[in-house]
Amino acid sequence: MSFKDFFRFPASRLSRRIALWVFFSVILIETLIFIPSYKNREKELLSQLKDISAARVALIMDIVSPDALDDELFKHVLKLQDDKVVIGGVLYSADGRKIGQFGEMPEMMIADVQPDGMTFMLSQDGSRYDIACSPVELQRDYRLILRHDATSINEGLLAFFLRIAGLVVIISLVVTVGTWLTLRWIVVNPILNLRQDLIGAGEALSNDQQAPDFYAATVQRNDELGEVIGAFRQMYRRISDAINRRKQAEEALQASFEQVEAYSQELNDELEKGRQMQINFLPNQLLQLPGWESAAFFKPARQVAGDFYDFFQLPGGSIGFVVADVCDKGVGAALFMALFRSLIRIFSGQTAMDGLALTCSDTLHDQNDDVADNPSVDPNQVAALKAISLTNNYIALNHGDLAMFATLFFGVLDPDTGVLSYVNGGHEPIFVVGPAGGVKERLAATGPSVGIEPKIHFKIQQTRLEPGDILLGYTDGVVEANASDGEFFTMARLVDTLAAPVSSAAELLDRIADCLEAHIGEADQFDDVTLLAIRKIPGK
Repeated sequence: MSFKDFFRFPASRLSRRIALWVFFSVILIETLIFIPSYKNREKELLSQLKDISAARVALIMDIVSPDALDDELFKHVLKLQDDKVVIGGVLYSADGRKIGQFGEMPEMMIADVQPDGMTFMLSQDGSRYDIACSPVELQRDYRLILRHDATSINEGLLAFFLRIAGLVVIISLVVTVGTWLTLRWIVVNPILNLRQDLIGAGEALSNDQQAPDFYAATVQRNDELGEVIGAFRQMYRRISDAINRRKQAEEALQASFEQVEAYSQELNDELEKGRQMQINFLPNQLLQLPGWESAAFFKPARQVAGDFYDFFQLPGGSIGFVVADVCDKGVGAALFMALFRSLIRIFSGQTAMDGLALTCSDTLHDQNDDVADNPSVDPNQVAALKAISLTNNYIALNHGDLAMFATLFFGVLDPDTGVLSYVNGGHEPIFVVGPAGGVKERLAATGPSVGIEPKIHFKIQQTRLEPGDILLGYTDGVVEANASDGEFFTMARLVDTLAAPVSSAAELLDRIADCLEAHIGEADQFDDVTLLAIRKIPGK
Protein backbone atom coordinates (compact mmCIF):
# COMPACT_ATOMS: atom_id res chain seq x y z
CA MET A 1 0.00 0.00 0.00
CA SER A 2 1.42 3.38 -1.06
CA PHE A 3 1.50 6.52 1.00
CA LYS A 4 -1.35 7.99 -1.04
CA ASP A 5 -3.54 5.02 -0.15
CA PHE A 6 -3.62 6.16 3.46
CA PHE A 7 -5.35 9.36 2.37
CA ARG A 8 -7.67 7.62 -0.07
CA PHE A 9 -9.06 5.40 2.65
CA PRO A 10 -11.41 7.96 4.26
CA ALA A 11 -13.32 8.11 0.97
CA SER A 12 -15.00 4.94 2.17
CA ARG A 13 -18.14 5.96 4.03
CA LEU A 14 -18.09 2.76 6.06
CA SER A 15 -14.48 3.39 7.09
CA ARG A 16 -15.25 6.93 8.17
CA ARG A 17 -18.21 5.80 10.23
CA ILE A 18 -16.29 3.03 11.98
CA ALA A 19 -13.22 5.24 12.59
CA LEU A 20 -15.33 8.08 14.00
CA TRP A 21 -17.27 5.62 16.11
CA VAL A 22 -14.07 4.17 17.56
CA PHE A 23 -12.59 7.64 18.15
CA PHE A 24 -15.61 9.00 19.98
CA SER A 25 -16.08 5.74 21.88
CA VAL A 26 -12.55 6.00 23.28
CA ILE A 27 -13.14 9.68 24.10
CA LEU A 28 -16.33 8.77 25.93
CA ILE A 29 -14.69 5.97 27.90
CA GLU A 30 -11.75 8.15 28.91
CA THR A 31 -14.13 10.97 29.85
CA LEU A 32 -16.08 8.66 32.12
CA ILE A 33 -12.82 7.65 33.77
CA PHE A 34 -11.56 11.24 33.94
CA ILE A 35 -14.56 12.70 35.84
CA PRO A 36 -13.93 10.85 39.16
CA SER A 37 -10.17 11.44 38.74
CA TYR A 38 -10.84 15.15 38.41
CA LYS A 39 -12.95 15.15 41.58
CA ASN A 40 -10.31 13.21 43.49
CA ARG A 41 -7.63 15.65 42.33
CA GLU A 42 -9.75 18.58 43.54
CA LYS A 43 -10.13 16.91 46.94
CA GLU A 44 -6.36 16.33 47.14
CA LEU A 45 -5.54 19.97 46.44
CA LEU A 46 -8.13 21.23 48.95
CA SER A 47 -6.82 18.74 51.52
CA GLN A 48 -3.28 20.10 50.98
CA LEU A 49 -4.55 23.63 51.51
CA LYS A 50 -6.35 22.54 54.69
CA ASP A 51 -3.24 20.79 56.05
CA ILE A 52 -1.10 23.87 55.42
CA SER A 53 -3.63 26.15 57.10
CA ALA A 54 -4.06 23.77 60.07
CA ALA A 55 -0.27 23.56 60.57
CA ARG A 56 0.08 27.33 60.61
CA VAL A 57 -2.81 27.70 63.08
CA ALA A 58 -1.25 25.05 65.33
CA LEU A 59 2.11 26.88 65.23
CA ILE A 60 0.51 30.18 66.24
CA MET A 61 -1.44 28.50 69.05
CA ASP A 62 1.78 26.95 70.39
CA ILE A 63 3.40 30.40 70.55
CA VAL A 64 0.52 32.11 72.32
CA SER A 65 0.09 31.51 76.00
CA PRO A 66 -3.04 29.60 76.99
CA ASP A 67 -4.12 32.41 79.33
CA ALA A 68 -3.49 35.19 76.79
CA LEU A 69 -6.12 37.84 76.50
CA ASP A 70 -8.38 38.25 73.51
CA ASP A 71 -6.44 41.15 72.02
CA GLU A 72 -3.11 39.41 72.38
CA LEU A 73 -4.49 36.26 70.76
CA PHE A 74 -5.97 38.26 67.87
CA LYS A 75 -2.58 39.98 67.28
CA HIS A 76 -0.95 36.59 66.79
CA VAL A 77 -3.84 35.42 64.56
CA LEU A 78 -3.19 38.45 62.30
CA LYS A 79 0.15 36.89 61.45
CA LEU A 80 -1.68 34.16 59.51
CA GLN A 81 -2.57 36.66 56.73
CA ASP A 82 -0.02 36.45 53.94
CA ASP A 83 -2.13 37.64 50.91
CA LYS A 84 -1.32 34.40 49.04
CA VAL A 85 -3.11 31.67 50.90
CA VAL A 86 -4.93 33.22 53.88
CA ILE A 87 -6.57 36.45 52.71
CA GLY A 88 -8.90 37.08 55.64
CA GLY A 89 -10.38 35.76 58.82
CA VAL A 90 -12.60 36.27 61.90
CA LEU A 91 -11.95 35.29 65.55
CA TYR A 92 -14.92 34.55 67.79
CA SER A 93 -15.12 34.01 71.54
CA ALA A 94 -16.86 31.04 73.14
CA ASP A 95 -20.12 32.96 73.42
CA GLY A 96 -20.06 33.83 69.68
CA ARG A 97 -18.80 37.39 70.17
CA LYS A 98 -16.58 38.58 67.34
CA ILE A 99 -13.23 39.51 68.73
CA GLY A 100 -11.63 40.75 65.52
CA GLN A 101 -11.63 40.60 61.74
CA PHE A 102 -8.92 41.04 59.15
CA GLY A 103 -8.74 40.96 55.38
CA GLU A 104 -11.59 39.58 53.26
CA MET A 105 -14.63 38.55 55.27
CA PRO A 106 -15.37 34.76 55.04
CA GLU A 107 -18.79 33.60 53.79
CA MET A 108 -18.98 30.97 56.57
CA MET A 109 -20.95 32.12 59.61
CA ILE A 110 -20.25 31.26 63.25
CA ALA A 111 -23.42 29.16 63.25
CA ASP A 112 -21.90 26.93 60.53
CA VAL A 113 -18.90 26.03 62.67
CA GLN A 114 -18.97 22.54 64.15
CA PRO A 115 -18.30 22.27 67.93
CA ASP A 116 -15.47 19.83 67.35
CA GLY A 117 -13.38 19.25 64.28
CA MET A 118 -12.71 21.54 61.34
CA THR A 119 -15.49 22.90 59.06
CA PHE A 120 -14.98 23.63 55.30
CA MET A 121 -16.88 25.69 52.71
CA LEU A 122 -15.91 26.19 49.03
CA SER A 123 -17.41 29.19 47.22
CA GLN A 124 -19.64 28.63 44.20
CA ASP A 125 -17.02 29.89 41.74
CA GLY A 126 -14.33 27.80 43.47
CA SER A 127 -12.03 30.81 44.04
CA ARG A 128 -12.45 30.99 47.84
CA TYR A 129 -12.13 28.28 50.50
CA ASP A 130 -13.26 28.93 54.10
CA ILE A 131 -11.87 26.77 56.93
CA ALA A 132 -13.20 27.00 60.50
CA CYS A 133 -11.13 25.79 63.50
CA SER A 134 -13.03 24.63 66.58
CA PRO A 135 -11.77 24.79 70.18
CA VAL A 136 -10.22 21.38 69.60
CA GLU A 137 -7.76 22.71 66.99
CA LEU A 138 -7.20 26.04 68.82
CA GLN A 139 -6.65 24.32 72.21
CA ARG A 140 -8.75 27.05 73.81
CA ASP A 141 -12.39 28.13 73.83
CA TYR A 142 -12.39 30.21 70.62
CA ARG A 143 -13.58 29.81 67.01
CA LEU A 144 -11.41 30.92 64.13
CA ILE A 145 -12.68 31.16 60.50
CA LEU A 146 -10.00 31.72 57.84
CA ARG A 147 -10.65 32.65 54.20
CA HIS A 148 -8.21 31.16 51.67
CA ASP A 149 -7.43 32.04 48.06
CA ALA A 150 -8.30 28.87 46.03
CA THR A 151 -7.31 30.16 42.57
CA SER A 152 -4.11 28.16 42.72
CA ILE A 153 -6.27 25.05 43.13
CA ASN A 154 -8.24 25.94 39.97
CA GLU A 155 -4.98 26.46 38.08
CA GLY A 156 -3.77 23.09 39.27
CA LEU A 157 -7.03 21.46 38.21
CA LEU A 158 -6.81 23.12 34.76
CA ALA A 159 -3.26 21.83 34.31
CA PHE A 160 -4.43 18.39 35.42
CA PHE A 161 -7.34 18.52 32.94
CA LEU A 162 -5.10 19.54 30.05
CA ARG A 163 -2.63 16.74 30.77
CA ILE A 164 -5.38 14.13 30.96
CA ALA A 165 -7.19 15.51 27.89
CA GLY A 166 -3.98 15.37 25.89
CA LEU A 167 -3.44 11.78 26.91
CA VAL A 168 -7.05 10.92 25.99
CA VAL A 169 -6.70 12.48 22.53
CA ILE A 170 -3.40 10.69 21.92
CA ILE A 171 -4.82 7.35 23.04
CA SER A 172 -7.96 7.86 20.93
CA LEU A 173 -5.92 8.72 17.84
CA VAL A 174 -3.68 5.72 18.32
CA VAL A 175 -6.63 3.36 18.76
CA THR A 176 -8.49 4.95 15.83
CA VAL A 177 -5.52 4.77 13.47
CA GLY A 178 -4.90 1.18 14.48
CA THR A 179 -8.54 0.32 13.86
CA TRP A 180 -8.39 2.28 10.61
CA LEU A 181 -5.44 0.31 9.26
CA THR A 182 -6.85 -3.01 10.45
CA LEU A 183 -10.23 -2.38 8.87
CA ARG A 184 -8.61 -1.36 5.59
CA TRP A 185 -6.85 -4.65 5.12
CA ILE A 186 -9.36 -7.01 6.71
CA VAL A 187 -12.79 -5.54 5.89
CA VAL A 188 -12.95 -2.39 3.80
CA ASN A 189 -10.73 -3.38 0.86
CA PRO A 190 -12.55 -6.72 0.37
CA ILE A 191 -15.92 -4.94 0.57
CA LEU A 192 -14.84 -2.33 -2.00
CA ASN A 193 -13.54 -5.06 -4.28
CA LEU A 194 -16.80 -6.98 -3.86
CA ARG A 195 -18.69 -3.82 -4.75
CA GLN A 196 -16.70 -3.55 -7.97
CA ASP A 197 -17.52 -7.20 -8.64
CA LEU A 198 -21.21 -6.45 -8.22
CA ILE A 199 -21.01 -3.49 -10.60
CA GLY A 200 -19.09 -5.56 -13.14
CA ALA A 201 -21.55 -8.44 -12.78
CA GLY A 202 -24.50 -6.12 -13.34
CA GLU A 203 -22.94 -4.62 -16.46
CA ALA A 204 -22.03 -8.03 -17.82
CA LEU A 205 -25.53 -9.40 -17.24
CA SER A 206 -27.36 -6.35 -18.59
CA ASN A 207 -25.15 -6.05 -21.68
CA ASP A 208 -25.03 -9.82 -22.28
CA GLN A 209 -21.23 -9.87 -21.99
CA GLN A 210 -18.80 -12.50 -20.83
CA ALA A 211 -18.16 -12.56 -17.08
CA PRO A 212 -15.14 -10.41 -16.07
CA ASP A 213 -12.33 -11.56 -13.75
CA PHE A 214 -13.95 -11.21 -10.36
CA TYR A 215 -11.99 -10.48 -7.19
CA ALA A 216 -14.36 -12.90 -5.45
CA ALA A 217 -13.09 -15.72 -7.64
CA THR A 218 -9.56 -15.47 -6.19
CA VAL A 219 -10.39 -15.10 -2.48
CA GLN A 220 -10.88 -17.86 0.07
CA ARG A 221 -11.83 -16.69 3.56
CA ASN A 222 -13.17 -18.59 6.55
CA ASP A 223 -15.19 -15.76 8.09
CA GLU A 224 -18.52 -14.03 7.57
CA LEU A 225 -17.14 -11.90 4.73
CA GLY A 226 -15.93 -15.06 3.05
CA GLU A 227 -19.49 -16.41 3.28
CA VAL A 228 -20.77 -13.23 1.61
CA ILE A 229 -18.19 -13.60 -1.18
CA GLY A 230 -19.18 -17.24 -1.64
CA ALA A 231 -22.85 -16.23 -1.76
CA PHE A 232 -21.99 -13.68 -4.47
CA ARG A 233 -20.28 -16.31 -6.60
CA GLN A 234 -23.22 -18.66 -6.20
CA MET A 235 -25.71 -15.87 -6.94
CA TYR A 236 -23.89 -14.87 -10.13
CA ARG A 237 -23.85 -18.46 -11.37
CA ARG A 238 -27.56 -18.88 -10.68
CA ILE A 239 -28.46 -15.61 -12.36
CA SER A 240 -26.32 -16.46 -15.38
CA ASP A 241 -27.96 -19.88 -15.66
CA ALA A 242 -31.42 -18.35 -15.25
CA ILE A 243 -30.70 -15.77 -17.95
CA ASN A 244 -29.45 -18.45 -20.31
CA ARG A 245 -32.57 -20.52 -19.70
CA ARG A 246 -34.71 -17.43 -20.19
CA LYS A 247 -32.98 -16.65 -23.48
CA GLN A 248 -33.59 -20.17 -24.68
CA ALA A 249 -37.22 -19.94 -23.60
CA GLU A 250 -37.58 -16.55 -25.30
CA GLU A 251 -36.10 -17.90 -28.51
CA ALA A 252 -38.47 -20.86 -28.39
CA LEU A 253 -41.36 -18.56 -27.53
CA GLN A 254 -40.44 -16.21 -30.35
CA ALA A 255 -40.35 -19.09 -32.80
CA SER A 256 -43.72 -20.30 -31.51
CA PHE A 257 -45.09 -16.77 -31.67
CA GLU A 258 -43.96 -16.41 -35.26
CA GLN A 259 -45.61 -19.71 -36.12
CA VAL A 260 -48.81 -18.68 -34.32
CA GLU A 261 -48.69 -15.28 -35.98
CA ALA A 262 -48.26 -16.86 -39.41
CA TYR A 263 -51.08 -19.29 -38.68
CA SER A 264 -53.22 -16.46 -37.32
CA GLN A 265 -52.56 -14.42 -40.44
CA GLU A 266 -53.53 -17.36 -42.61
CA LEU A 267 -56.65 -17.85 -40.50
CA ASN A 268 -57.51 -14.16 -40.75
CA ASP A 269 -57.03 -14.32 -44.50
CA GLU A 270 -59.35 -17.31 -44.68
CA LEU A 271 -61.88 -15.59 -42.43
CA GLU A 272 -61.68 -12.50 -44.60
CA LYS A 273 -62.36 -14.64 -47.63
CA GLY A 274 -65.30 -16.16 -45.76
CA ARG A 275 -66.55 -12.69 -44.86
CA GLN A 276 -66.37 -11.58 -48.47
CA MET A 277 -68.17 -14.74 -49.55
CA GLN A 278 -70.84 -14.20 -46.92
CA ILE A 279 -71.29 -10.58 -48.01
CA ASN A 280 -71.70 -11.88 -51.55
CA PHE A 281 -74.49 -14.15 -50.28
CA LEU A 282 -76.40 -11.05 -49.19
CA PRO A 283 -78.26 -9.11 -51.88
CA ASN A 284 -75.92 -6.65 -53.65
CA GLN A 285 -78.88 -4.44 -54.36
CA LEU A 286 -82.36 -4.60 -52.91
CA LEU A 287 -85.25 -5.02 -55.34
CA GLN A 288 -86.68 -1.70 -56.46
CA LEU A 289 -90.37 -2.09 -57.30
CA PRO A 290 -92.76 0.60 -58.41
CA GLY A 291 -94.58 1.95 -55.36
CA TRP A 292 -92.22 0.27 -52.91
CA GLU A 293 -88.89 1.05 -51.28
CA SER A 294 -86.61 -1.14 -49.15
CA ALA A 295 -83.47 -0.74 -47.01
CA ALA A 296 -81.19 -3.08 -45.07
CA PHE A 297 -78.57 -2.78 -42.30
CA PHE A 298 -76.11 -5.59 -41.47
CA LYS A 299 -73.31 -5.48 -38.87
CA PRO A 300 -71.69 -8.77 -37.79
CA ALA A 301 -70.20 -9.16 -34.30
CA ARG A 302 -67.26 -11.12 -35.79
CA GLN A 303 -65.69 -11.44 -39.20
CA VAL A 304 -68.38 -13.91 -40.21
CA ALA A 305 -71.92 -14.01 -38.90
CA GLY A 306 -74.99 -16.21 -38.44
CA ASP A 307 -77.49 -13.47 -39.26
CA PHE A 308 -78.65 -12.94 -42.81
CA TYR A 309 -81.36 -11.29 -44.83
CA ASP A 310 -82.47 -12.00 -48.39
CA PHE A 311 -84.67 -10.40 -51.00
CA PHE A 312 -85.60 -12.22 -54.23
CA GLN A 313 -88.17 -12.49 -57.01
CA LEU A 314 -90.55 -15.45 -57.00
CA PRO A 315 -92.55 -17.03 -59.81
CA GLY A 316 -95.82 -15.25 -60.39
CA GLY A 317 -94.46 -11.75 -59.64
CA SER A 318 -94.37 -12.09 -55.85
CA ILE A 319 -91.40 -10.92 -53.78
CA GLY A 320 -89.80 -13.19 -51.19
CA PHE A 321 -87.76 -11.80 -48.31
CA VAL A 322 -86.08 -13.41 -45.30
CA VAL A 323 -84.69 -12.17 -41.98
CA ALA A 324 -82.95 -14.98 -40.09
CA ASP A 325 -80.63 -15.64 -37.15
CA VAL A 326 -78.72 -18.95 -37.01
CA CYS A 327 -77.88 -20.07 -33.47
CA ASP A 328 -74.36 -19.41 -32.18
CA LYS A 329 -71.87 -17.10 -33.88
CA GLY A 330 -68.72 -17.35 -35.94
CA VAL A 331 -67.70 -19.81 -38.66
CA GLY A 332 -70.17 -22.59 -37.81
CA ALA A 333 -73.13 -20.20 -37.80
CA ALA A 334 -71.88 -18.64 -41.07
CA LEU A 335 -71.75 -22.03 -42.80
CA PHE A 336 -75.31 -22.87 -41.73
CA MET A 337 -76.41 -19.37 -42.73
CA ALA A 338 -75.31 -20.17 -46.28
CA LEU A 339 -77.09 -23.52 -46.11
CA PHE A 340 -80.36 -22.02 -44.85
CA ARG A 341 -80.23 -19.28 -47.48
CA SER A 342 -79.63 -21.76 -50.29
CA LEU A 343 -82.36 -24.15 -49.15
CA ILE A 344 -84.95 -21.41 -48.82
CA ARG A 345 -84.16 -20.07 -52.27
CA ILE A 346 -84.27 -23.54 -53.80
CA PHE A 347 -87.40 -24.74 -52.00
CA SER A 348 -89.32 -21.51 -52.52
CA GLY A 349 -89.53 -22.30 -56.29
CA GLN A 350 -90.19 -25.52 -58.27
CA THR A 351 -86.97 -27.53 -58.45
CA ALA A 352 -85.40 -30.94 -57.60
CA MET A 353 -83.11 -32.02 -54.68
CA ASP A 354 -81.06 -35.24 -54.75
CA GLY A 355 -83.14 -36.47 -57.76
CA LEU A 356 -86.42 -35.93 -55.85
CA ALA A 357 -88.96 -33.73 -57.63
CA LEU A 358 -90.52 -31.24 -55.21
CA THR A 359 -93.66 -29.34 -56.01
CA CYS A 360 -95.81 -27.19 -53.85
CA SER A 361 -98.64 -29.73 -53.91
CA ASP A 362 -96.48 -32.69 -52.82
CA THR A 363 -96.45 -31.69 -49.19
CA LEU A 364 -99.04 -28.99 -48.95
CA HIS A 365 -101.89 -31.28 -48.00
CA ASP A 366 -99.66 -33.29 -45.60
CA GLN A 367 -98.45 -30.44 -43.43
CA ASN A 368 -100.46 -27.31 -44.18
CA ASP A 369 -103.98 -28.52 -44.82
CA ASP A 370 -105.40 -25.60 -42.92
CA VAL A 371 -103.74 -23.18 -45.37
CA ALA A 372 -104.59 -25.19 -48.48
CA ASP A 373 -108.23 -25.19 -47.48
CA ASN A 374 -108.15 -21.40 -46.99
CA PRO A 375 -109.05 -19.85 -50.33
CA SER A 376 -107.80 -16.41 -49.21
CA VAL A 377 -104.16 -17.51 -49.45
CA ASP A 378 -102.65 -17.26 -52.92
CA PRO A 379 -101.48 -20.76 -53.98
CA ASN A 380 -98.27 -19.27 -55.40
CA GLN A 381 -97.46 -17.72 -52.02
CA VAL A 382 -98.26 -21.01 -50.32
CA ALA A 383 -95.88 -22.79 -52.66
CA ALA A 384 -93.07 -20.40 -51.75
CA LEU A 385 -93.75 -20.52 -48.01
CA LYS A 386 -93.67 -24.33 -48.25
CA ALA A 387 -89.87 -23.82 -48.37
CA ILE A 388 -89.80 -23.40 -44.59
CA SER A 389 -91.20 -26.89 -43.96
CA LEU A 390 -88.83 -28.43 -46.51
CA THR A 391 -85.83 -26.58 -45.08
CA ASN A 392 -86.76 -27.63 -41.55
CA ASN A 393 -87.00 -31.28 -42.58
CA TYR A 394 -83.72 -31.24 -44.45
CA ILE A 395 -81.75 -29.62 -41.59
CA ALA A 396 -83.32 -31.81 -38.89
CA LEU A 397 -82.84 -35.07 -40.80
CA ASN A 398 -79.34 -34.45 -42.19
CA HIS A 399 -77.72 -32.22 -39.54
CA GLY A 400 -79.72 -32.80 -36.40
CA ASP A 401 -76.69 -34.19 -34.55
CA LEU A 402 -75.09 -30.72 -34.77
CA ALA A 403 -78.03 -29.11 -32.97
CA MET A 404 -77.95 -26.15 -35.33
CA PHE A 405 -81.18 -24.28 -35.97
CA ALA A 406 -82.36 -20.83 -36.96
CA THR A 407 -85.11 -18.41 -36.13
CA LEU A 408 -86.40 -16.75 -39.26
CA PHE A 409 -89.18 -14.75 -40.81
CA PHE A 410 -90.05 -15.59 -44.42
CA GLY A 411 -92.57 -13.32 -46.12
CA VAL A 412 -94.08 -13.43 -49.60
CA LEU A 413 -95.38 -10.06 -50.75
CA ASP A 414 -97.77 -9.31 -53.59
CA PRO A 415 -96.52 -5.86 -54.69
CA ASP A 416 -99.74 -5.10 -56.52
CA THR A 417 -102.12 -5.62 -53.61
CA GLY A 418 -99.81 -5.25 -50.61
CA VAL A 419 -100.93 -8.64 -49.31
CA LEU A 420 -98.22 -10.31 -47.27
CA SER A 421 -98.28 -14.05 -46.49
CA TYR A 422 -95.64 -15.15 -44.01
CA VAL A 423 -94.20 -17.79 -41.73
CA ASN A 424 -92.46 -16.75 -38.50
CA GLY A 425 -90.31 -19.64 -37.31
CA GLY A 426 -89.53 -18.78 -33.68
CA HIS A 427 -88.24 -15.33 -34.65
CA GLU A 428 -88.69 -11.96 -32.95
CA PRO A 429 -92.06 -10.37 -33.81
CA ILE A 430 -91.88 -8.38 -37.05
CA PHE A 431 -93.38 -4.88 -36.80
CA VAL A 432 -95.70 -3.05 -39.15
CA VAL A 433 -95.10 0.66 -38.52
CA GLY A 434 -97.90 3.03 -39.47
CA PRO A 435 -97.45 6.22 -41.54
CA ALA A 436 -97.73 8.39 -38.41
CA GLY A 437 -95.23 6.27 -36.53
CA GLY A 438 -95.74 3.69 -33.82
CA VAL A 439 -96.23 -0.05 -34.07
CA LYS A 440 -99.42 -0.81 -36.00
CA GLU A 441 -99.17 -4.62 -35.96
CA ARG A 442 -96.87 -7.34 -34.60
CA LEU A 443 -96.32 -10.42 -36.75
CA ALA A 444 -95.58 -12.97 -34.02
CA ALA A 445 -94.22 -16.51 -34.36
CA THR A 446 -96.35 -19.01 -36.29
CA GLY A 447 -94.16 -21.97 -35.47
CA PRO A 448 -90.97 -23.06 -33.65
CA SER A 449 -87.38 -22.46 -34.71
CA VAL A 450 -86.39 -24.09 -37.99
CA GLY A 451 -84.22 -27.21 -37.92
CA ILE A 452 -84.94 -28.57 -34.44
CA GLU A 453 -87.19 -31.50 -35.36
CA PRO A 454 -88.54 -32.85 -38.66
CA LYS A 455 -92.21 -32.73 -39.75
CA ILE A 456 -93.13 -29.68 -37.69
CA HIS A 457 -96.20 -27.69 -38.68
CA PHE A 458 -95.56 -24.06 -39.60
CA LYS A 459 -98.75 -22.03 -39.88
CA ILE A 460 -99.06 -19.46 -42.65
CA GLN A 461 -100.52 -16.08 -41.69
CA GLN A 462 -101.53 -13.14 -43.83
CA THR A 463 -101.70 -9.35 -43.48
CA ARG A 464 -101.88 -6.33 -45.78
CA LEU A 465 -99.52 -3.32 -45.97
CA GLU A 466 -101.32 -0.04 -46.55
CA PRO A 467 -99.76 3.04 -48.18
CA GLY A 468 -97.17 4.56 -45.83
CA ASP A 469 -96.79 1.34 -43.81
CA ILE A 470 -93.29 0.04 -43.14
CA LEU A 471 -92.55 -3.61 -42.48
CA LEU A 472 -89.55 -3.81 -40.09
CA GLY A 473 -87.63 -7.06 -39.64
CA TYR A 474 -84.73 -7.46 -37.21
CA THR A 475 -82.73 -10.04 -35.27
CA ASP A 476 -82.27 -10.40 -31.52
CA GLY A 477 -78.88 -8.64 -31.77
CA VAL A 478 -80.90 -5.40 -31.78
CA VAL A 479 -82.96 -5.83 -28.61
CA GLU A 480 -80.14 -7.67 -26.77
CA ALA A 481 -77.39 -5.16 -27.61
CA ASN A 482 -75.30 -4.63 -24.47
CA ALA A 483 -74.15 -1.30 -23.06
CA SER A 484 -70.87 -1.05 -21.14
CA ASP A 485 -72.78 -1.67 -17.87
CA GLY A 486 -74.43 -4.82 -19.30
CA GLU A 487 -77.88 -3.25 -19.83
CA PHE A 488 -79.84 -4.50 -22.87
CA PHE A 489 -81.27 -2.19 -25.52
CA THR A 490 -84.61 -4.01 -24.95
CA MET A 491 -87.76 -4.34 -27.02
CA ALA A 492 -89.27 -1.32 -25.24
CA ARG A 493 -86.49 0.98 -26.50
CA LEU A 494 -86.93 -0.37 -30.03
CA VAL A 495 -90.67 0.31 -29.90
CA ASP A 496 -90.00 3.85 -28.58
CA THR A 497 -87.64 4.41 -31.50
CA LEU A 498 -90.48 3.63 -33.89
CA ALA A 499 -92.87 6.16 -32.35
CA ALA A 500 -91.96 9.13 -34.56
CA PRO A 501 -92.97 9.16 -38.25
CA VAL A 502 -90.34 8.78 -40.98
CA SER A 503 -90.30 9.61 -44.67
CA SER A 504 -88.42 6.54 -45.88
CA ALA A 505 -87.33 3.03 -44.94
CA ALA A 506 -83.68 4.11 -44.96
CA GLU A 507 -84.43 6.92 -42.51
CA LEU A 508 -86.03 4.47 -40.10
CA LEU A 509 -83.01 2.10 -40.19
CA ASP A 510 -80.61 5.02 -39.75
CA ARG A 511 -82.54 6.13 -36.66
CA ILE A 512 -82.43 2.65 -35.14
CA ALA A 513 -78.71 2.24 -35.95
CA ASP A 514 -77.90 5.60 -34.30
CA CYS A 515 -79.82 4.67 -31.15
CA LEU A 516 -78.01 1.32 -31.00
CA GLU A 517 -74.60 2.95 -31.39
CA ALA A 518 -75.38 5.47 -28.65
CA HIS A 519 -76.54 2.67 -26.32
CA ILE A 520 -73.55 0.36 -26.93
CA GLY A 521 -70.99 3.16 -26.62
CA GLU A 522 -67.47 1.82 -26.01
CA ALA A 523 -68.67 -1.72 -25.24
CA ASP A 524 -67.87 -4.58 -27.60
CA GLN A 525 -70.68 -5.70 -29.89
CA PHE A 526 -72.01 -8.97 -28.47
CA ASP A 527 -74.23 -10.26 -31.29
CA ASP A 528 -74.84 -9.76 -35.00
CA VAL A 529 -77.24 -6.94 -35.88
CA THR A 530 -79.55 -7.19 -38.93
CA LEU A 531 -82.36 -4.86 -39.98
CA LEU A 532 -84.63 -5.01 -43.04
CA ALA A 533 -87.36 -2.47 -43.86
CA ILE A 534 -89.97 -2.49 -46.69
CA ARG A 535 -92.21 0.55 -47.19
CA LYS A 536 -95.24 1.02 -49.37
CA ILE A 537 -94.94 4.49 -50.82
CA PRO A 538 -98.17 6.49 -50.38
CA GLY A 539 -99.97 7.54 -53.56
CA LYS A 540 -98.29 4.94 -55.77
